[in-house]
Amino acid sequence: MRFESLLSVASLATATHTSLKARSDGSCLTANHTLWMCGDSTMAPGGGHNGTEGWGQYLQYSLDSSLIRVNNSAYAGRSARSFTREGRFQAIIDKIAPGDWVVIEFGINDQSSNSTFPANDTKYRVDCPGMGNETCPVTYNNQTEIVQTYVTYVRNASSSFLSRGAKVIISPPTPTNPYQYGDFSWSPMIYSYYAWYTVQSLGGPDAGVYYVDHSSYAAQALKLLGPDVVNSGYPMDNTHTAPFLADTFAKAWVLGLRCGTSLLQSYVVNATSRIEGSTLGNCQSVNATLPI
Repeated sequence: MRFESLLSVASLATATHTSLKARSDGSCLTANHTLWMCGDSTMAPGGGHNGTEGWGQYLQYSLDSSLIRVNNSAYAGRSARSFTREGRFQAIIDKIAPGDWVVIEFGINDQSSNSTFPANDTKYRVDCPGMGNETCPVTYNNQTEIVQTYVTYVRNASSSFLSRGAKVIISPPTPTNPYQYGDFSWSPMIYSYYAWYTVQSLGGPDAGVYYVDHSSYAAQALKLLGPDVVNSGYPMDNTHTAPFLADTFAKAWVLGLRCGTSLLQSYVVNATSRIEGSTLGNCQSVNATLPI
């Protein structure tokens, strides 16, 4: 089934943006919560180094710091697999408190450009292909590692967060430079579908799990910025962003959040009307049918 057709499945429709606005007057908000961020270099402090930065460093400026603080636990070079293996999800699970939020965004390092399978991955981060319970046994550090799928890793971590009273937002990764070959060219990675599917399989908003289509909102912003600005925003390669573009990606994520139904948007300091515009674009039509 094509990804596009899945976006319009009526059974996934949830509360509308208007119904949430009626609840977002601040009466239900409580303070002293943490937003935990799980991801790779595109989100992490210091980005991919060499003057780049991760978008997670700028999210704090869009949230009310008197109510919620951001803990950017993203780490360069990680995938859902290696983030799990190294205990990085577990470290957050051990600290998380009821009412906290978690943002999970992987995909850049979860597959290789030449479709390398886990057994041939010398960086030991590629996930097992598939979206179910598929496994790929490999040898890592002289021991057998049972490599699982992206969906399994993210679903297991999310289930642990939910069991501790937190809510989870799963996002697909930010785009690589869509102007690297000249004209604008972008299409969603398979991880846009995997992230959506994981949210759906966990029960969606009714279960406290949400989807923010960061890929689409970031790509929309890149198209509006144009090639000259965007090319200057990828100083090292076509993946890692300069600080100004990382800031744009953070704002694009916030726009996707504000266009959805998650109560986390009640912590955002800017109204949707102040975020939408010539730089970031507008709310996208998928927000009417996805579990966001």
